Order: sequence, then C-alpha cells, then structure tokens
Amino acid sequence: MTMDIRSYCITASDSGISYPSIFQLNLEIPAFFANYRWWEDEATTVFWAFDIQEISRVIQFGLFDDESVPRTSLCARNVDTIDTFLMALSEPHEYQFLGSLSHSQRVEEILRRSSISPFQAIPWSWLPPQSSPTLDALEIAAAIEAESHFHFRQIAFEEFARAALGYKAVFVEWFLQQHTALYIILRDHLSAYPGDIPLYTEVEKHLRSRSPFAHRALVHCLLAVQTGGPHHDMSKPHTAGFEFIAGPIQALFMGQQGRLTAMLKMLSVLAIRFRRQYIHPPTMDWKTPFDTSIPFLDDYLDSTSPADLARTMNGADEHLFAELTRESLITEDVVVGRLQTQWRTLSTSVWECCSALPDLIPYLQECAKTLLTTRNYHSLAAVIKGLHTYSILTTRTNKSKGNMITLEALIPQVLVALMDPAQNFNAYRDHYRRFPGIPFLMPHIHDFKQNGESILEPIFKHLQSTQ
Repeated sequence: MTMDIRSYCITASDSGISYPSIFQLNLEIPAFFANYRWWEDEATTVFWAFDIQEISRVIQFGLFDDESVPRTSLCARNVDTIDTFLMALSEPHEYQFLGSLSHSQRVEEILRRSSISPFQAIPWSWLPPQSSPTLDALEIAAAIEAESHFHFRQIAFEEFARAALGYKAVFVEWFLQQHTALYIILRDHLSAYPGDIPLYTEVEKHLRSRSPFAHRALVHCLLAVQTGGPHHDMSKPHTAGFEFIAGPIQALFMGQQGRLTAMLKMLSVLAIRFRRQYIHPPTMDWKTPFDTSIPFLDDYLDSTSPADLARTMNGADEHLFAELTRESLITEDVVVGRLQTQWRTLSTSVWECCSALPDLIPYLQECAKTLLTTRNYHSLAAVIKGLHTYSILTTRTNKSKGNMITLEALIPQVLVALMDPAQNFNAYRDHYRRFPGIPFLMPHIHDFKQNGESILEPIFKHLQSTQ
C-alpha cells in the first residue's frame, strides 16, 4: 500500500517525528539570471498575431508567471478569429459539434488542445523488501532506480523548460517530493531494522552511478541512522540534480534573445528528442548533458526558401566530403565513419523536426527535389529516410480517408523509387552511374564488400573532379 508524501509527513509530524526537507527545486536547477524576460513580451505579441500554430506553442510551453495570460489574451480576440483558430486545430468531423460552443468555450477548447496533458500525482510505490539475509544489494538498487526513472518519465519536457527558467513546475516539484518520500520510507525502515544498515550501505554504492535523487535520499538516510563510521564520502556538496537537462535549456535562451517563435520550434523538436532519449529507453542517463543542438533545424530557420536550404546542405556536404579519399573508402576509416554518423544524425533530425513541426514537410518536399537536381544524394537519402521514419512512427492519420500517412504521400514517387532500399538500392546505383554526385555511401560500401574495389569507380571519378 502506497502513501501520499503529504499524508505521510502529517502522520510523522503528529507522532512527534520531524524530517528535514532534503530536496528543493531551486537547488536542483542551476541558477539562471535574466534581467529581462524577453520571451514574455514576445509571447504577448504572438497572442495578438494570426498564426495559431505559434500561439499554440506559446500555450504549450507556458513561459510566463501568470497562468491566466493565454486565456485573457484569447478571450479578447474577436469571435471570427477564435473560430478560425479552433477550426485550424480540429478535424472536419468535429466542426459541427465545435460550432455550437460559445466564445469562451471555444477559447477553453483551444487552450485544452494546445496544453500538455494534465498533471497526475502518482505517489512513490517502492517499499523496502522484508528483512532477510538473502537480499541482494544490486537488485534493491536496480529496483529503486527503476522507480526513480518511472517518476522521471511522468515529467513533461515543457515542465523542465519552465523549471529551467525559474517558473513554477508542478511535475518537477512532485518528482522531488516522491524522493523525499523515499528518504522517509528508508529512514523508518532502517530505524526499525538496524541490521539492514550494512545491506543498504552496499545499495548506496550501486546507486552512485544511477539516479542522483534516489542516491541522495539514501545517503541522507544512512547519515541519519548511523551513529558512527566513515561519512566523508557521503556528505560532500552535490551539484544540481537537474543540471543535465536544465543547463542546456538555459543556454539556449541565453543565445536566442529576440527569437521566441524560433525558440519554441526548437523546444518542440527537443520535446520529441527528450521522449526518445529519456522516456522510452529502459535505462536512464542522469549525467550526460541533454543535446540541444539541431543543425538541420537551424539551417531551416535561417533559410529563405527550400532551394536555399538545399544550397546550405550542399555546401556543408561538399565540405564534409572534401576529406574523402580512395583510401578512406577502401579502408572505411574515421572519415567514412564520421560521414555515416552525420548521415544518421541528419535523418534522425529530419524525423524529429517533422514530428514536432508537420508544416515543415512541404518545405522538405521542395528541398528534396533540389537536392536531386544538384546531385546531393547524401542529404537526399537522409531526408527521405527521416520522412520514412516519420510516416511509420507518427500517430497522425489522414482521417478524411482513414489511412496512415505513407512515404508516397510525403515525397514524389520518383524520389521514393530512386531511394528504395529493395535490392540494395538498384535504382539509385543505376542513376548514380549516369549522374554522379555527392554519394549516399551505404549502398556503395555494400557493393564494394560484395564485388571489390572496381565497383567504386564512379565515386572515385567524382572525387577526382571535385578535388
């Protein structure tokens, strides 16, 4: 049976036992000082504009102290504008129902559709197993880590963005309260069963490389229940537990002043990456800083047209492939490895960006055509791979037809056929022999392994002509 931390503290207080508050949000987030919260003023401007997608993202991230700002701003807009906004966020089959709503109800519906899921207070559920000489410290540490990761998964990325900038973040605060609950549970257990202290001293060692919050809860508990012994390695000052996620977000805002709409697009893409990196994997990395770099999105935001984006990608690829030599291809050295890593990163970024910003897809369709015309098969293949991943993984459906989004609906058939992986990209290889350019390396390397060095001759000739 689990117990809400607030109820637990009341019970403890009534019994005459007091516990220290070992987690405070302001200590778990790196200090962030902004003399001027430029994003709040820009958010006000966005609310008076006519781009519902930008307005929706402002609501989604809620970067303001006064939670009534979105509601007040939308209620002040005229009826026709709010109706247009709501229709843009709706599907055709919903129009009849939504048309009967009042002005204020339509505003509430816009807020609901633009906001993250409501907070659900799920209490800590792991309890120490019954004292036994057969208990394994590593298994206990793994169970505590799993519970801590479970509670981390309940935190929306948008809440981390709010917390990083110094705003109230209910999801994050609840996470910390649950680790205070762990501290109280462990302290009560070890006070009742002091014979388990050596066991949990071993558990502490296993937790050092796991959840810093669970580890700190146990350290404070052991310091409280042990009357002697070496404590020097458990009492050192700690760094902010959320530095790995909040620090990179803070750095983004320090470097993007005056670009709120661009920032919110970045954050929307990073929300996809956050789920991929921290929510879905079975294990949690609590230390490596969250990677907020999205070179592809930066290039898109700075471009003036799909053709301009393609030119930027061409320039970057020409620079990368300038290091490629005959020997590099044959030996598959670090240069080839770097190119393949960059390709995977680009294809993943395309998927992340399309998932967060579906309006980007038509832009990419035109960009892909230019990449083919300029014979940049490296980036072309990455774009198509990213769109293919999007078409498979997205939950968005074409409800008017009842069909899942397909790659053929996102990219012209000629491009899909050219980069079809069936039969080892035969269409691409035939095309490349006639129109060589910046190569998509994977099928060429596969051919080389199967048929020898001579199969790479079209690439060698292209390299010679560009070096």
